Amino acid sequence: MISNSADALRLSDGEIAHIMKGGTQHPLTRQPLGDGQLLLLLREMAPPDVSARLGGADPIEFSYSNAEGRFVARVMRDNGTLRAMVRAVDSPADVSVAAVDVSVTPKPANGSNGSVNGASNGAKNIANGNGNGHSVHVADPAARIEIDRLLRQLVEQEGSDLHLRVGEPPILRVHGDLKRMDQRQPLTGPQIDAMLSSIMPARNVEEFAEVNDTDFAYEIDNLARFRANCFRDHWGAGGVFRVIPAKVATVEALNITQEVQNLCFLSKGLVLVTGPTGSGKSTTLGALVDLMNRTRNEHVITIEDPIEFVHINKKCVITQRQVGVHTDSFKSALRAALREDPDIVLVGEMRDLETISIALETAETGHLVFGTLHTTTAVSTIDRVIDQFPADRQAQVRVMMAESLKGVISQTLVKKIGGGRVAAREILLSNAAVANLIREGKAFQIPSVMQTSRKLGMIQLGDVLIDLVDQGIVEPSEAYIKATDKGAFLAMLRGRGIDTAFAG
Repeated sequence: MISNSADALRLSDGEIAHIMKGGTQHPLTRQPLGDGQLLLLLREMAPPDVSARLGGADPIEFSYSNAEGRFVARVMRDNGTLRAMVRAVDSPADVSVAAVDVSVTPKPANGSNGSVNGASNGAKNIANGNGNGHSVHVADPAARIEIDRLLRQLVEQEGSDLHLRVGEPPILRVHGDLKRMDQRQPLTGPQIDAMLSSIMPARNVEEFAEVNDTDFAYEIDNLARFRANCFRDHWGAGGVFRVIPAKVATVEALNITQEVQNLCFLSKGLVLVTGPTGSGKSTTLGALVDLMNRTRNEHVITIEDPIEFVHINKKCVITQRQVGVHTDSFKSALRAALREDPDIVLVGEMRDLETISIALETAETGHLVFGTLHTTTAVSTIDRVIDQFPADRQAQVRVMMAESLKGVISQTLVKKIGGGRVAAREILLSNAAVANLIREGKAFQIPSVMQTSRKLGMIQLGDVLIDLVDQGIVEPSEAYIKATDKGAFLAMLRGRGIDTAFAG
Protein backbone atom coordinates (compact mmCIF):
# COMPACT_ATOMS: atom_id res chain seq x y z
CA MET A 1 0.00 0.00 0.00
CA ILE A 2 2.75 2.42 0.98
CA SER A 3 5.11 1.69 -1.89
CA ASN A 4 2.24 2.12 -4.36
CA SER A 5 1.05 5.39 -2.74
CA ALA A 6 -2.35 3.78 -2.32
CA ASP A 7 -5.19 4.96 -0.08
CA ALA A 8 -6.03 1.61 1.49
CA LEU A 9 -5.42 -2.13 1.54
CA ARG A 10 -8.41 -4.49 1.23
CA LEU A 11 -8.21 -8.06 2.55
CA SER A 12 -10.93 -10.72 2.40
CA ASP A 13 -11.02 -14.42 3.25
CA GLY A 14 -10.64 -16.55 0.13
CA GLU A 15 -9.58 -13.61 -2.07
CA ILE A 16 -6.38 -12.03 -3.28
CA ALA A 17 -5.37 -8.73 -1.67
CA HIS A 18 -6.26 -5.42 -3.36
CA ILE A 19 -5.13 -1.84 -2.92
CA MET A 20 -7.48 1.11 -3.29
CA LYS A 21 -6.09 4.01 -5.30
CA GLY A 22 -8.10 6.99 -6.49
CA GLY A 23 -11.36 5.18 -5.74
CA THR A 24 -10.38 2.15 -7.86
CA GLN A 25 -9.23 -1.22 -6.57
CA HIS A 26 -6.14 -2.92 -8.06
CA PRO A 27 -4.96 -6.52 -7.48
CA LEU A 28 -1.88 -6.73 -5.25
CA THR A 29 -1.16 -10.46 -4.85
CA ARG A 30 -1.58 -13.65 -6.83
CA GLN A 31 -2.46 -16.13 -4.09
CA PRO A 32 -5.72 -15.81 -2.13
CA LEU A 33 -5.83 -15.72 1.65
CA GLY A 34 -6.58 -19.14 3.09
CA ASP A 35 -9.28 -20.07 5.57
CA GLY A 36 -8.71 -18.29 8.89
CA GLN A 37 -5.55 -16.55 7.74
CA LEU A 38 -7.01 -13.05 7.75
CA LEU A 39 -8.23 -13.52 11.31
CA LEU A 40 -4.71 -14.56 12.38
CA LEU A 41 -3.22 -11.48 10.73
CA LEU A 42 -5.74 -9.15 12.34
CA ARG A 43 -5.16 -10.66 15.78
CA GLU A 44 -1.46 -9.94 15.42
CA MET A 45 -2.23 -6.30 14.72
CA ALA A 46 -5.05 -5.71 17.19
CA PRO A 47 -4.75 -4.74 20.87
CA PRO A 48 -5.54 -7.65 23.24
CA ASP A 49 -8.97 -6.31 24.22
CA VAL A 50 -9.98 -6.02 20.55
CA SER A 51 -8.36 -9.28 19.42
CA ALA A 52 -10.82 -11.38 21.40
CA ARG A 53 -13.79 -9.78 19.63
CA LEU A 54 -12.46 -10.11 16.08
CA GLY A 55 -14.33 -12.48 13.79
CA GLY A 56 -17.71 -11.76 15.33
CA ALA A 57 -20.74 -10.31 13.57
CA ASP A 58 -20.22 -6.73 14.77
CA PRO A 59 -17.97 -4.32 12.79
CA ILE A 60 -14.80 -3.33 14.67
CA GLU A 61 -12.29 -0.54 14.16
CA PHE A 62 -8.82 -0.34 15.76
CA SER A 63 -5.50 1.41 15.18
CA TYR A 64 -2.09 -0.15 14.59
CA SER A 65 1.43 1.31 14.45
CA ASN A 66 4.72 0.03 13.07
CA ALA A 67 7.91 1.42 11.52
CA GLU A 68 5.93 2.58 8.47
CA GLY A 69 3.49 4.74 10.43
CA ARG A 70 0.03 4.59 12.01
CA PHE A 71 -2.92 2.77 10.45
CA VAL A 72 -6.61 2.20 11.07
CA ALA A 73 -8.17 -1.19 10.36
CA ARG A 74 -11.91 -1.65 9.93
CA VAL A 75 -13.22 -5.21 10.13
CA MET A 76 -16.65 -6.63 9.34
CA ARG A 77 -18.47 -9.71 8.09
CA ASP A 78 -20.24 -9.52 4.74
CA ASN A 79 -22.58 -12.47 4.06
CA GLY A 80 -20.40 -14.57 6.33
CA THR A 81 -17.07 -13.55 4.73
CA LEU A 82 -14.56 -11.72 6.93
CA ARG A 83 -13.26 -8.50 5.32
CA ALA A 84 -10.85 -5.81 6.44
CA MET A 85 -9.79 -2.42 5.12
CA VAL A 86 -6.51 -0.90 6.34
CA ARG A 87 -5.57 2.71 5.66
CA ALA A 88 -2.90 5.11 6.86
CA VAL A 89 -4.23 7.60 9.43
CA ASP A 90 -3.18 10.56 7.31
CA SER A 91 -4.74 9.11 4.15
CA PRO A 92 -6.92 11.73 2.43
CA ALA A 93 -9.60 9.21 1.65
CA ASP A 94 -11.76 7.81 4.42
CA VAL A 95 -12.45 4.50 2.76
CA SER A 96 -15.23 2.44 4.29
CA VAL A 97 -15.44 -1.32 4.08
CA ALA A 98 -19.15 -1.16 3.35
CA ALA A 99 -18.62 1.36 0.55
CA VAL A 100 -16.48 -0.94 -1.59
CA ASP A 101 -18.28 -2.91 -4.28
CA VAL A 102 -16.88 -6.39 -3.80
CA SER A 103 -17.74 -9.56 -5.64
CA VAL A 104 -17.04 -12.62 -3.48
CA THR A 105 -14.46 -14.95 -5.00
CA PRO A 106 -14.94 -18.68 -4.28
CA LYS A 107 -12.40 -20.09 -1.87
CA PRO A 108 -9.72 -22.38 -3.31
CA ALA A 109 -10.30 -26.07 -2.65
CA ASN A 110 -7.15 -26.30 -0.54
CA GLY A 111 -7.56 -22.88 1.00
CA SER A 112 -6.16 -23.88 4.38
CA ASN A 113 -2.64 -23.01 3.32
CA GLY A 114 -3.18 -20.13 0.88
CA SER A 115 -0.89 -17.13 1.41
CA VAL A 116 -0.40 -13.52 0.50
CA ASN A 117 2.92 -11.86 -0.39
CA GLY A 118 4.55 -11.52 3.00
CA ALA A 119 1.16 -11.40 4.70
CA SER A 120 1.86 -14.47 6.77
CA ASN A 121 3.25 -12.26 9.50
CA GLY A 122 0.52 -9.62 9.27
CA ALA A 123 1.51 -5.98 9.23
CA LYS A 124 4.74 -6.78 11.05
CA ASN A 125 6.18 -8.14 7.80
CA ILE A 126 5.08 -6.37 4.62
CA ALA A 127 5.95 -7.45 1.11
CA ASN A 128 3.85 -5.28 -1.18
CA GLY A 129 4.50 -5.39 -4.92
CA ASN A 130 5.34 -1.93 -6.24
CA GLY A 131 5.08 -2.60 -9.94
CA ASN A 132 8.83 -3.08 -10.34
CA GLY A 133 9.13 -6.56 -8.86
CA HIS A 134 10.67 -5.13 -5.67
CA SER A 135 9.27 -5.21 -2.15
CA VAL A 136 9.23 -3.46 1.18
CA HIS A 137 10.13 -5.92 3.94
CA VAL A 138 9.71 -4.85 7.56
CA ALA A 139 11.08 -7.49 9.96
CA ASP A 140 9.96 -8.07 13.55
CA PRO A 141 13.04 -7.40 15.75
CA ALA A 142 11.77 -9.56 18.63
CA ALA A 143 11.20 -12.51 16.30
CA ARG A 144 14.70 -12.12 14.88
CA ILE A 145 16.22 -12.13 18.37
CA GLU A 146 14.31 -15.34 19.11
CA ILE A 147 15.41 -17.19 15.95
CA ASP A 148 19.01 -16.07 16.54
CA ARG A 149 18.80 -17.43 20.11
CA LEU A 150 17.62 -20.83 18.83
CA LEU A 151 20.36 -20.97 16.20
CA ARG A 152 22.99 -20.15 18.81
CA GLN A 153 21.69 -23.01 20.97
CA LEU A 154 21.92 -25.30 17.95
CA VAL A 155 25.61 -24.46 17.48
CA GLU A 156 26.38 -24.62 21.22
CA GLN A 157 24.91 -28.12 21.43
CA GLU A 158 26.90 -29.21 18.35
CA GLY A 159 23.70 -29.91 16.45
CA SER A 160 23.40 -30.06 12.67
CA ASP A 161 19.78 -28.94 12.13
CA LEU A 162 17.03 -26.90 13.75
CA HIS A 163 13.40 -27.82 12.98
CA LEU A 164 10.53 -25.39 13.55
CA ARG A 165 7.07 -26.97 13.34
CA VAL A 166 3.63 -25.76 14.43
CA GLY A 167 2.48 -27.49 17.60
CA GLU A 168 5.98 -28.70 18.51
CA PRO A 169 8.73 -27.09 20.57
CA PRO A 170 11.93 -26.33 18.61
CA ILE A 171 13.64 -29.59 17.61
CA LEU A 172 17.41 -30.04 17.25
CA ARG A 173 19.21 -32.81 15.38
CA VAL A 174 22.27 -33.64 17.47
CA HIS A 175 24.67 -36.38 16.29
CA GLY A 176 21.93 -37.69 14.01
CA ASP A 177 19.14 -37.86 16.60
CA LEU A 178 16.15 -35.50 16.84
CA LYS A 179 15.80 -33.91 20.28
CA ARG A 180 12.83 -31.77 21.30
CA MET A 181 13.56 -28.71 23.43
CA ASP A 182 10.92 -29.77 25.96
CA GLN A 183 11.60 -26.77 28.21
CA ARG A 184 10.10 -24.61 25.44
CA GLN A 185 6.40 -24.15 24.72
CA PRO A 186 5.05 -25.57 21.43
CA LEU A 187 5.36 -23.04 18.62
CA THR A 188 2.32 -21.43 17.00
CA GLY A 189 1.89 -20.60 13.33
CA PRO A 190 2.20 -16.82 13.83
CA GLN A 191 5.36 -17.31 15.91
CA ILE A 192 7.04 -19.36 13.20
CA ASP A 193 5.85 -16.98 10.47
CA ALA A 194 7.33 -14.07 12.39
CA MET A 195 10.69 -15.80 12.96
CA LEU A 196 11.03 -16.92 9.34
CA SER A 197 10.00 -13.57 7.90
CA SER A 198 12.37 -11.70 10.23
CA ILE A 199 15.46 -13.16 8.54
CA MET A 200 14.13 -13.96 5.06
CA PRO A 201 15.48 -11.85 2.16
CA ALA A 202 12.78 -9.89 0.31
CA ARG A 203 13.16 -12.08 -2.79
CA ASN A 204 12.44 -15.15 -0.71
CA VAL A 205 9.44 -13.52 1.00
CA GLU A 206 7.87 -13.18 -2.43
CA GLU A 207 8.87 -16.70 -3.49
CA PHE A 208 7.49 -18.15 -0.24
CA ALA A 209 4.18 -16.39 -0.84
CA GLU A 210 4.07 -17.64 -4.44
CA VAL A 211 5.03 -21.31 -4.08
CA ASN A 212 4.96 -21.99 -0.31
CA ASP A 213 8.62 -22.99 0.00
CA THR A 214 11.97 -21.26 -0.43
CA ASP A 215 15.69 -21.71 0.27
CA PHE A 216 18.19 -19.12 1.44
CA ALA A 217 21.35 -18.73 3.52
CA TYR A 218 21.49 -16.82 6.80
CA GLU A 219 24.58 -15.80 8.74
CA ILE A 220 25.18 -14.81 12.37
CA ASP A 221 28.48 -12.95 12.64
CA ASN A 222 31.25 -14.86 14.40
CA LEU A 223 29.01 -17.91 14.81
CA ALA A 224 28.06 -19.74 11.61
CA ARG A 225 26.11 -19.63 8.37
CA PHE A 226 22.88 -21.57 8.04
CA ARG A 227 21.16 -23.09 5.02
CA ALA A 228 17.44 -22.49 5.48
CA ASN A 229 14.45 -24.15 3.91
CA CYS A 230 11.02 -22.67 4.72
CA PHE A 231 7.81 -24.43 3.74
CA ARG A 232 4.10 -24.74 4.44
CA ASP A 233 2.50 -28.04 5.33
CA HIS A 234 -0.86 -29.19 6.69
CA TRP A 235 -0.29 -27.40 9.99
CA GLY A 236 1.14 -24.12 8.67
CA ALA A 237 4.59 -22.63 8.23
CA GLY A 238 7.73 -24.58 9.08
CA GLY A 239 11.47 -24.28 8.66
CA VAL A 240 14.66 -26.33 8.78
CA PHE A 241 18.08 -24.72 9.34
CA ARG A 242 21.32 -26.60 8.60
CA VAL A 243 24.52 -25.39 10.26
CA ILE A 244 27.36 -24.42 7.94
CA PRO A 245 30.42 -23.86 10.15
CA ALA A 246 32.00 -20.41 9.86
CA LYS A 247 35.37 -22.05 9.28
CA VAL A 248 35.86 -24.27 6.23
CA ALA A 249 37.02 -27.74 7.29
CA THR A 250 40.34 -28.92 5.85
CA VAL A 251 41.01 -32.22 4.11
CA GLU A 252 43.37 -33.07 6.95
CA ALA A 253 40.69 -32.50 9.62
CA LEU A 254 38.21 -34.64 7.67
CA ASN A 255 40.74 -37.47 7.14
CA ILE A 256 40.25 -37.34 3.38
CA THR A 257 42.68 -39.82 1.82
CA GLN A 258 45.65 -38.72 -0.26
CA GLU A 259 44.19 -40.48 -3.31
CA VAL A 260 41.07 -38.33 -3.10
CA GLN A 261 43.16 -35.22 -2.49
CA ASN A 262 45.08 -36.01 -5.68
CA LEU A 263 41.84 -35.48 -7.65
CA CYS A 264 42.15 -31.77 -6.81
CA PHE A 265 45.34 -31.51 -8.88
CA LEU A 266 43.89 -32.81 -12.16
CA SER A 267 43.72 -30.42 -15.10
CA LYS A 268 40.42 -31.81 -16.41
CA GLY A 269 37.77 -34.40 -15.73
CA LEU A 270 34.64 -35.02 -13.67
CA VAL A 271 34.68 -35.74 -9.91
CA LEU A 272 31.39 -36.60 -8.21
CA VAL A 273 30.69 -36.38 -4.46
CA THR A 274 27.48 -38.25 -3.68
CA GLY A 275 25.34 -39.36 -0.79
CA PRO A 276 21.91 -38.89 0.77
CA THR A 277 20.75 -35.56 2.17
CA GLY A 278 22.69 -34.66 5.31
CA SER A 279 25.64 -36.94 4.55
CA GLY A 280 28.25 -34.17 4.57
CA LYS A 281 28.71 -33.71 0.81
CA SER A 282 28.95 -29.93 1.14
CA THR A 283 31.56 -30.21 3.90
CA THR A 284 33.70 -32.57 1.81
CA LEU A 285 33.42 -30.35 -1.27
CA GLY A 286 34.23 -27.29 0.82
CA ALA A 287 37.42 -28.98 2.04
CA LEU A 288 38.44 -29.95 -1.51
CA VAL A 289 37.90 -26.37 -2.74
CA ASP A 290 39.93 -25.12 0.23
CA LEU A 291 42.78 -27.48 -0.72
CA MET A 292 42.81 -26.13 -4.29
CA ASN A 293 42.57 -22.58 -2.96
CA ARG A 294 45.72 -23.17 -0.87
CA THR A 295 47.77 -24.99 -3.50
CA ARG A 296 46.71 -23.97 -7.03
CA ASN A 297 46.75 -20.68 -8.87
CA GLU A 298 43.48 -21.06 -10.78
CA HIS A 299 40.02 -19.54 -11.30
CA VAL A 300 37.37 -21.55 -9.41
CA ILE A 301 33.66 -20.96 -10.12
CA THR A 302 31.11 -22.45 -7.73
CA ILE A 303 27.37 -22.62 -8.53
CA GLU A 304 25.32 -23.28 -5.40
CA ASP A 305 21.78 -23.08 -4.01
CA PRO A 306 22.35 -21.43 -1.63
CA ILE A 307 26.02 -20.51 -1.11
CA GLU A 308 27.13 -22.47 1.93
CA PHE A 309 30.86 -22.21 2.72
CA VAL A 310 32.23 -18.79 1.81
CA HIS A 311 35.79 -19.05 0.47
CA ILE A 312 38.25 -16.18 0.77
CA ASN A 313 40.74 -15.96 -2.10
CA LYS A 314 44.13 -17.44 -1.19
CA LYS A 315 46.13 -18.56 -4.22
CA CYS A 316 43.01 -19.07 -6.33
CA VAL A 317 40.45 -16.56 -7.53
CA ILE A 318 37.06 -17.91 -6.42
CA THR A 319 33.74 -16.80 -7.91
CA GLN A 320 30.70 -18.01 -5.96
CA ARG A 321 27.27 -17.69 -7.60
CA GLN A 322 23.91 -18.46 -5.99
CA VAL A 323 21.01 -19.82 -8.01
CA GLY A 324 18.04 -17.48 -7.77
CA VAL A 325 20.19 -14.53 -6.72
CA HIS A 326 23.10 -14.31 -9.15
CA THR A 327 21.75 -16.65 -11.83
CA ASP A 328 18.45 -18.24 -12.87
CA SER A 329 19.49 -21.90 -12.74
CA PHE A 330 22.38 -24.33 -12.49
CA LYS A 331 22.31 -24.94 -16.23
CA SER A 332 22.36 -21.25 -17.20
CA ALA A 333 25.19 -20.53 -14.73
CA LEU A 334 27.16 -23.53 -15.97
CA ARG A 335 26.70 -22.44 -19.57
CA ALA A 336 27.83 -18.91 -18.67
CA ALA A 337 30.82 -20.25 -16.71
CA LEU A 338 32.45 -21.43 -19.94
CA ARG A 339 32.76 -17.76 -20.98
CA GLU A 340 34.23 -16.70 -17.64
CA ASP A 341 37.72 -18.20 -18.07
CA PRO A 342 37.30 -21.00 -15.50
CA ASP A 343 39.84 -23.67 -14.62
CA ILE A 344 37.69 -25.46 -12.04
CA VAL A 345 33.88 -25.51 -11.81
CA LEU A 346 31.82 -26.77 -8.88
CA VAL A 347 28.16 -27.58 -9.58
CA GLY A 348 26.24 -27.73 -6.29
CA GLU A 349 23.56 -30.04 -7.68
CA MET A 350 23.39 -31.89 -10.99
CA ARG A 351 19.59 -31.86 -10.96
CA ASP A 352 18.53 -32.36 -14.55
CA LEU A 353 19.54 -33.76 -17.92
CA GLU A 354 20.75 -30.44 -19.33
CA THR A 355 22.92 -29.63 -16.30
CA ILE A 356 24.50 -33.10 -16.40
CA SER A 357 25.04 -32.82 -20.16
CA ILE A 358 26.78 -29.44 -19.90
CA ALA A 359 28.88 -30.66 -16.94
CA LEU A 360 30.09 -33.64 -18.99
CA GLU A 361 30.93 -31.43 -21.96
CA THR A 362 32.74 -28.98 -19.66
CA ALA A 363 34.82 -31.80 -18.18
CA GLU A 364 35.56 -33.14 -21.66
CA THR A 365 36.74 -29.79 -23.03
CA GLY A 366 39.61 -29.22 -20.61
CA HIS A 367 38.09 -28.18 -17.26
CA LEU A 368 38.00 -29.88 -13.87
CA VAL A 369 34.37 -30.22 -12.77
CA PHE A 370 33.12 -31.21 -9.31
CA GLY A 371 29.45 -32.10 -8.89
CA THR A 372 27.03 -33.74 -6.47
CA LEU A 373 24.27 -36.33 -6.80
CA HIS A 374 21.98 -37.95 -4.21
CA THR A 375 23.15 -41.48 -4.96
CA THR A 376 24.48 -43.89 -2.33
CA THR A 377 27.12 -45.96 -4.17
CA ALA A 378 29.67 -45.39 -6.91
CA VAL A 379 27.96 -47.81 -9.30
CA SER A 380 24.50 -46.30 -8.79
CA THR A 381 26.04 -42.88 -9.47
CA ILE A 382 27.30 -43.98 -12.89
CA ASP A 383 23.96 -45.62 -13.71
CA ARG A 384 22.04 -42.51 -12.58
CA VAL A 385 24.04 -40.22 -14.87
CA ILE A 386 23.67 -42.48 -17.90
CA ASP A 387 19.98 -43.22 -17.26
CA GLN A 388 19.20 -39.48 -17.31
CA PHE A 389 19.71 -39.53 -21.08
CA PRO A 390 17.38 -40.91 -23.77
CA ALA A 391 18.17 -44.46 -24.89
CA ASP A 392 19.53 -43.32 -28.25
CA ARG A 393 22.17 -41.14 -26.52
CA GLN A 394 23.27 -43.52 -23.80
CA ALA A 395 26.04 -45.22 -25.81
CA GLN A 396 27.59 -41.80 -26.53
CA VAL A 397 27.25 -40.77 -22.86
CA ARG A 398 28.96 -43.98 -21.73
CA VAL A 399 31.94 -43.05 -23.90
CA MET A 400 31.95 -39.51 -22.47
CA MET A 401 31.73 -40.86 -18.90
CA ALA A 402 34.52 -43.37 -19.53
CA GLU A 403 36.83 -40.59 -20.70
CA SER A 404 35.78 -37.84 -18.28
CA LEU A 405 34.99 -39.51 -14.95
CA LYS A 406 38.00 -39.39 -12.64
CA GLY A 407 36.48 -40.30 -9.31
CA VAL A 408 33.33 -40.87 -7.26
CA ILE A 409 33.24 -40.30 -3.50
CA SER A 410 30.00 -41.71 -2.05
CA GLN A 411 29.64 -40.96 1.63
CA THR A 412 27.33 -41.38 4.55
CA LEU A 413 27.56 -40.31 8.20
CA VAL A 414 27.67 -43.03 10.86
CA LYS A 415 27.10 -42.56 14.61
CA LYS A 416 30.23 -43.08 16.68
CA ILE A 417 30.37 -44.97 19.95
CA GLY A 418 30.21 -42.33 22.69
CA GLY A 419 28.66 -39.62 20.51
CA GLY A 420 29.41 -37.74 17.34
CA ARG A 421 29.46 -38.97 13.77
CA VAL A 422 32.12 -40.10 11.34
CA ALA A 423 32.04 -40.08 7.53
CA ALA A 424 32.21 -43.45 5.79
CA ARG A 425 33.39 -42.87 2.21
CA GLU A 426 33.21 -45.33 -0.66
CA ILE A 427 35.86 -44.33 -3.19
CA LEU A 428 35.99 -45.19 -6.88
CA LEU A 429 38.96 -43.93 -8.90
CA SER A 430 39.00 -44.29 -12.65
CA ASN A 431 41.59 -46.46 -14.33
CA ALA A 432 41.71 -48.39 -17.61
CA ALA A 433 39.64 -51.29 -16.24
CA VAL A 434 36.92 -49.00 -14.82
CA ALA A 435 36.80 -46.90 -18.02
CA ASN A 436 36.37 -50.04 -20.14
CA LEU A 437 33.52 -51.33 -17.99
CA ILE A 438 31.70 -47.97 -18.20
CA ARG A 439 32.22 -47.83 -21.98
CA GLU A 440 30.89 -51.38 -22.43
CA GLY A 441 27.85 -50.83 -20.19
CA LYS A 442 29.12 -53.23 -17.52
CA ALA A 443 29.13 -50.92 -14.52
CA PHE A 444 27.76 -53.77 -12.37
CA GLN A 445 31.24 -55.37 -12.58
CA ILE A 446 32.98 -52.30 -11.11
CA PRO A 447 32.70 -53.50 -7.45
CA SER A 448 35.00 -56.44 -8.26
CA VAL A 449 37.59 -54.00 -9.66
CA MET A 450 37.27 -51.87 -6.52
CA GLN A 451 37.77 -54.95 -4.34
CA THR A 452 41.09 -55.77 -5.98
CA SER A 453 42.31 -52.15 -6.19
CA ARG A 454 42.45 -51.14 -2.55
CA LYS A 455 46.17 -50.38 -2.88
CA LEU A 456 45.25 -47.74 -5.47
CA GLY A 457 42.95 -45.98 -2.97
CA MET A 458 39.63 -47.57 -3.96
CA ILE A 459 37.37 -48.99 -1.29
CA GLN A 460 33.77 -50.18 -1.06
CA LEU A 461 31.39 -48.90 1.59
CA GLY A 462 31.14 -52.30 3.30
CA ASP A 463 34.91 -52.42 3.76
CA VAL A 464 34.96 -48.88 5.20
CA LEU A 465 32.22 -49.81 7.67
CA ILE A 466 33.89 -53.05 8.78
CA ASP A 467 37.14 -51.11 9.32
CA LEU A 468 35.25 -48.70 11.59
CA VAL A 469 33.80 -51.65 13.53
CA ASP A 470 37.25 -53.27 13.82
CA GLN A 471 38.69 -50.03 15.20
CA GLY A 472 35.93 -49.79 17.84
CA ILE A 473 34.64 -46.51 16.43
CA VAL A 474 31.17 -47.71 15.34
CA GLU A 475 28.75 -50.29 16.75
CA PRO A 476 28.16 -53.30 14.44
CA SER A 477 24.39 -52.62 14.44
CA GLU A 478 24.90 -49.00 13.33
CA ALA A 479 27.30 -50.06 10.58
CA TYR A 480 24.77 -52.68 9.41
CA ILE A 481 22.07 -50.02 9.09
CA LYS A 482 24.33 -47.97 6.79
CA ALA A 483 25.60 -50.90 4.68
CA THR A 484 24.18 -51.15 1.16
CA ASP A 485 24.96 -54.87 0.67
CA LYS A 486 23.60 -56.09 4.01
CA GLY A 487 24.05 -59.79 3.29
CA ALA A 488 27.75 -59.42 2.53
CA PHE A 489 28.21 -57.16 5.56
CA LEU A 490 26.57 -59.68 7.91
CA ALA A 491 28.91 -62.35 6.53
CA MET A 492 31.91 -60.14 7.36
CA LEU A 493 30.62 -59.58 10.90
CA ARG A 494 30.02 -63.32 11.46
CA GLY A 495 33.46 -64.08 10.09
CA ARG A 496 34.83 -61.96 12.94
CA GLY A 497 32.70 -63.78 15.50
CA ILE A 498 30.44 -60.77 16.10
CA ASP A 499 26.88 -61.46 17.28
CA THR A 500 24.43 -60.44 14.52
CA ALA A 501 21.19 -61.08 16.42
CA PHE A 502 20.28 -57.41 15.86
CA ALA A 503 19.69 -58.23 12.17
CA GLY A 504 16.81 -60.54 13.05
